[in-house]
Amino acid sequence: MNDLLAVPMRAVGGFFSMTGETFRAMARPPFQHREFVDQAWFVARVSMLPTVLVAVPFTVLVSFTLNILLREIGAADLSGAGAALGAVTQIGPMVTVLIVAGAGATAICADLSARTIREEIDAMKVLGIDPIQRLVVPRVLASTVVALLLNGLVCTIGIAGGFVFSVFLQGVNPGAFVNGITLLTGFGELMLSQLKAGLFGMIAGLVACYLGLNVKGGAKSVGDAVNQTVVFAFMALFVVNVLVTAIGIKLTAG
Repeated sequence: MNDLLAVPMRAVGGFFSMTGETFRAMARPPFQHREFVDQAWFVARVSMLPTVLVAVPFTVLVSFTLNILLREIGAADLSGAGAALGAVTQIGPMVTVLIVAGAGATAICADLSARTIREEIDAMKVLGIDPIQRLVVPRVLASTVVALLLNGLVCTIGIAGGFVFSVFLQGVNPGAFVNGITLLTGFGELMLSQLKAGLFGMIAGLVACYLGLNVKGGAKSVGDAVNQTVVFAFMALFVVNVLVTAIGIKLTAG
């Protein structure tokens, strides 16, 4: 039993060790500006289209279900409040989870895994170049920044899509929809949503970098690392979502 627990516990310890090294490296010059910009564009490029394709069905589903419920209780004019609350607090962060972990993090992991298999990481260490500072820090920051931007995009799509669907397809009054947007959703909810998105992006980037730098074996292990990135990132991100949501609701309610 101890042997069975040793491997996963060692991996968890290695992940937190790399996380600590990454945060320390963030405050240590020089910062890899060019690598950060390249990686931010790379993650945004692979994530932009999936974000739009996932956000639209989520928006339609939530708006359709919510409007039916509101009509049943005679409160159709509150559809804007429901659409804004759902888009900002849940749809935005959840779609960010799916896209950042499923598209962005896997691309980062595949890139670093290939470098590790080709022994480029070992060559960097021999040359005295810290792979954490040179490769991990720009990728983690890029994943975090792109997650924040994607969350803003999804929230905008959610509110705009909810307006179009509710007003033009379900007959909701457009003025009432717009007036209800800020009824339940304010600056606090928006900041909580951005906080969750930033944490999602950071954790997904850290998981991808750790698995990419610690891959062992041949080409098959690269695919295994990419699959593990999706699974582990989803597990971590959904736990973080529940915790941050519960804490945020407690704080805003107080």
